[in-house]
Amino acid sequence: MKIGYCTWGMPAVPVDEMIPFLARTGYSGIELTVIPGYTTELSRLDSAERKRIARLLKDHGLELPAIAAQTSMIDRDPELAAAHQARLIAAVDLAVDWALDGTPPAVDTTVGGAPEQWDELKTLLFERMAALVQYGKQCGVVIAAEPHVGSMLDRVERVLELLRVIDSPFLKLNFDISHFNVQGVPIAVSVAALAPHTVHTHVKDERGVVPDFEFLIPGEGEFDYVAYLHAMRAAGYDGYITAEISIMVQRRPNYDPFTAADQTYRTLARAFAQAGIAP
Repeated sequence: MKIGYCTWGMPAVPVDEMIPFLARTGYSGIELTVIPGYTTELSRLDSAERKRIARLLKDHGLELPAIAAQTSMIDRDPELAAAHQARLIAAVDLAVDWALDGTPPAVDTTVGGAPEQWDELKTLLFERMAALVQYGKQCGVVIAAEPHVGSMLDRVERVLELLRVIDSPFLKLNFDISHFNVQGVPIAVSVAALAPHTVHTHVKDERGVVPDFEFLIPGEGEFDYVAYLHAMRAAGYDGYITAEISIMVQRRPNYDPFTAADQTYRTLARAFAQAGIAP
């Protein structure tokens, strides 16, 4: 396993600053966020910029295991749904352009909605996810669905149902264990169920359980990273453990993206060492 960082926590940081900084800090790879509002959003990435970013990553020795393209997939307004699906298709095309080692990064996305909408909207989700996965298959790109607390894809059994209905090697998971931790699901339970289907991960820190919980910077909360790493290794996962800084943290008046990334690396590197895993 290797230590990665998602640029979700760096929306306003220019790519020319974030890539060198994350490489110097010690990360082996990064997940670039391409949603609206970020310096690396899709609309800014013409062909020349895509090639330039690829060179930056290569020059700084950083791998690109995933792209963060989080987009709602269950909007019932036809125009909005088409726009969201087009953005995910464009993210797949971007992944092809950024196949730095011959293997495109996975395209991560949440699905949107609310937990109480599962029965009402799951058929719509399955249809749209299947279409996206089919496009990913044509391009050789894995779609990484991300379960998320408060969304319609929030429970282990719902995630497994999605994977059963769309039985494809091009649909896997972006497994962010924090969304299960804050629902009171033990590490051993969520890892055993979901790690075998995981192509990429997110970790953060947290305190409390739904409805009284908060996401934190790694090192601030209660999450047992060493137990998590042992469980992931035992489950056979050998990919990236990629840290994500939540919107909750980014809303702090004194939030500094560089300080958060530095603290995160030190926390994860210490956990890797304690777990006896060389990142």
